[in-house]
Amino acid sequence: MKCDVKTKNRVKRLNGQMQGVLNMMEEERSCDEIVTQLSAIRTSVDRIISLITTQNLIETIEEQHDIALDDIDDALKLLIKSN
Repeated sequence: MKCDVKTKNRVKRLNGQMQGVLNMMEEERSCDEIVTQLSAIRTSVDRIISLITTQNLIETIEEQHDIALDDIDDALKLLIKSN
């Protein structure tokens, strides 16, 4: 599956956030701060999963039925936002 640049950039940002959490652990920052960052990372991962699976679904439908699903972006954004 092809992932767009925005999705790849999200994953790169997550990688940076994980590095930040490691640094926080090495600096012996508070548990509360670390858990807050990890919760934000989990939310980001869930959003990326939704984006990738949604894009895969669209591509599969378009390929199997030889159609183009235009004007579906707003509905998908709502679906992803609801998760």
